[in-house]
Amino acid sequence: MATIIEISSLTAPGVALFSTLTEAQLRNKMEPQKGIFIAESPKVIQVALNAGYTPVALLCERRHIEGDAKAIIAQCGEIPVYTGDRGLLEQLTGYTLTRGVLCAMRRPTERSASELLNSLTSAHRQQRIVVIDGVVDTTNIGAIFRSAAALNIDAVLLTRNSCDPLNRRAVRVSMGSVFLVPWTWLDNYAILHDLGFKTAAMALTDNSVSIDDASVAAEERLAIIMGTEGDGLPQKTIEEADYVVRIPMAHGVDSLNVAAAAAVAFWQLRAKE
Repeated sequence: MATIIEISSLTAPGVALFSTLTEAQLRNKMEPQKGIFIAESPKVIQVALNAGYTPVALLCERRHIEGDAKAIIAQCGEIPVYTGDRGLLEQLTGYTLTRGVLCAMRRPTERSASELLNSLTSAHRQQRIVVIDGVVDTTNIGAIFRSAAALNIDAVLLTRNSCDPLNRRAVRVSMGSVFLVPWTWLDNYAILHDLGFKTAAMALTDNSVSIDDASVAAEERLAIIMGTEGDGLPQKTIEEADYVVRIPMAHGVDSLNVAAAAAVAFWQLRAKE
């Protein structure tokens, strides 16, 4: 059973997880197996719990103990639940809590890209994954994951210069979708070809083809590569891709926000099945 701990000051022991620690400190890069991330709002926390993530501590407004957080507290077992009035918790976190609940959770053990891709057991005849290369905006990361979950993308790989999907805002924007789609970090594009994936770089070039090109749609294992918000993909990545693809545009518009482009691309990649 959870231990309810009333806090009356910002220096109460145990609450640093939710206030003073930076995202980098929560990740604990020296010992990733001990890393923590923060999930926010009852709905998102519930998705994480259902996906098997391990809770460490909860922080919630007093009024939610028997309200929105009641079922979550019962499910979390013997962990501390820090609570206080709304004004105090706003000072502690720096903003109004979404539905009054935060949960600190253990980060999962990091898997290699090859391990993740070899473990895929897609119900689809074709496998479709996305590579996120250098996307640093937390909102875009969350939105890409939400579209990936909704449109049956089998896995997400991210280059190390991309935003952490377990960043608090990315988790919230994804509505917990980061817990539903297998993901890990990609250190070398060569692994994709080694495992039989063809790559399709999204870029506006003279030789790019439409995202609905028949040859692209026919590939059994395909990795669609999305670039950073500003400069797009590195030239080397574009040149080494098996395909360069674009979304047909109208009215003189040359591109979409990366999150919007991801949703369109994911829909098209699954529409031909």
